[in-house]
Formats: sequence, structure tokens, C-alpha cells
Amino acid sequence: MQILKVISHLLDYPSEGVRANQGELALAISNATEVSPDMRSQLLETLKGIYRQDLMDAQEQYSGLFDHGRALSLHLFEHVHGESRDRGQAMVDLLRVYEKQGFVLDQHELPDYIPLFLEFLSWLEPLDAREWLADMSHILALLAARLAERGSPYACLFAALLMICGRQDLIEEHRAAAAQEARDDTPEALDREWEEAAVTFSPPGDCDSKRTARHAPVQQAQPLHWVDPASAATNQIGGQAQ
Repeated sequence: MQILKVISHLLDYPSEGVRANQGELALAISNATEVSPDMRSQLLETLKGIYRQDLMDAQEQYSGLFDHGRALSLHLFEHVHGESRDRGQAMVDLLRVYEKQGFVLDQHELPDYIPLFLEFLSWLEPLDAREWLADMSHILALLAARLAERGSPYACLFAALLMICGRQDLIEEHRAAAAQEARDDTPEALDREWEEAAVTFSPPGDCDSKRTARHAPVQQAQPLHWVDPASAATNQIGGQAQ
């Protein structure tokens, strides 16, 4: 399902590779029958909005939105398990699903990173992809509601995912709660979290690398044609979308 590949790119850290291939992404959006004409227009505007500005500005805005606080974390299981041990087991289980499908991750990738998860779904049969999205629909709706509350254009990406799986109605269920939530990305909130966080140490190089080289599926696949130069060594992209 090519539209999932497009949304995966738009939800990932802004890159020169995507900027250079906006035309192909725009064409894929325009041809996406899985979403309504109005949603296609919103997705096209989001694509233009991210990349019409200087790339460093786009990256700064992205980091300010998704990297400060946990409310908008792009890691699925953080919204379910927080930092508990259950999150680790959930990621192991998801990693096994990837491996069973012949989907190989870079050694530092976290399997619950949403752009990565969407790229995996884009390789599946449409019905299977929709079922996976439906299983995650409450998390997607919560993120859509929080982003809409902050007036972010990224909200439409999650709304599109919910439309694809037929659960767009869930957004309204979360809007009231999102409006009442205290922001966790303010300097005061971040300072409190820093003071309360336990000090932990990780092996050298062991970090969340959502912006490092991407993964290389073992099987032949059918996503978009272009390859981001920053990840050409590990990413194999060619053919047409499912």
C-alpha cells in the first residue's frame, strides 16, 4: 500500500532525500484511493509545508514537536507501557513479526518507531495492513488529537491512517481529553522530568537511532522508487507499491 510508505516518509525526520523526491511523493498521494480527495489535499499541503522551508528549519520544528516530552512520542509502545519491562517484551514480539516476514532492521532500530512500523505495513497485503492499523487505532487517534490541539499539520498524517483503517471517528473521542492535558514539552515540564529521571548508562553506540541508516527487507518489495542518499547502503527501494 504505497500511501503508507508516503506517510512513513512524512512522519520521519525531514531529509534531503525526501525533499529531492517531493514530486514522486506528491504523485503517490494524488493517486491514493485509500483516502478521500479532501484528505489527499491535506496530505499534499503537509508535504509542501514541511519542505517549502529551509531543511534545517523543518528539522528543528520536527524535533521541537516530537522529541520534547512523551505525549507525542513516535514510539508506539511508549504510549501503552511507558518505560516498564512490558514495553521491552512487546518490542521483542514485534521484532519477531518483522523477522517472520523477512523484514530486517538495522541493529539500532527500535521496532515500535511509527515511521518504521508504517514502512513494514506498506509491504503487506492491504487487508493485513488495515488490520494492524486498526489494532493501533487508539494510539493513532490520541496522537492525531494531540497534534490537532497544537495546530500541527502533522495531525492529518494520523487522520489519514485512521481513515485507511476506517477508524477516523476515534479522533473526536480523544479531542476533549487532549484539550485538558497539561503540556509536557514546556521548559518547566522538561526540567521536572529531568530531575525525576534515574541515571542510566548504555553501551557505546546503543541509542535510539530513528535517524540512522534504515533497514533492508530481505524479500523483493514494491515501495517508492527513490533511495535517500543518506541510507543508500542499507535501503533497497524499487518497483511499485502494493
